[in-house]
Amino acid sequence: MSDGWDPDNVMDVFGNEYARQILALGSVEPMSAEEMAEVLDASQPTVYRRLNVLLAYDLLKERTRVDDDGHHYKTFETSLRSVTFEVEDGGINVDMELRRDLFDRFSEFWNDLESATGPREGREDDG
Repeated sequence: MSDGWDPDNVMDVFGNEYARQILALGSVEPMSAEEMAEVLDASQPTVYRRLNVLLAYDLLKERTRVDDDGHHYKTFETSLRSVTFEVEDGGINVDMELRRDLFDRFSEFWNDLESATGPREGREDDG
């Protein structure tokens, strides 16, 4: 994703205090928007606006949880590992590293494996 980042967009996203605080909260444990709003002493619409921006840039992961009563709700956790800004040759470069969980890594491995072996349809079995 780092190739798609425009330095201006990055500055806009990280320039917002609520966005930074949401990323910090989500790095500790997955939290619901309501929990974040309470901790941040912010309105839920404010938190949801920031969540939407962070989700659009893949900086958060959204998960569905089920409580003991069977109610479904969403939680958010930070997928951002690091951001590096480099200033040289009259420009600013941004490099972002995202956290990947085991599922993400397995999916990527599987996709790479399928790409390397070609399409599976029409193949004859050796046995």
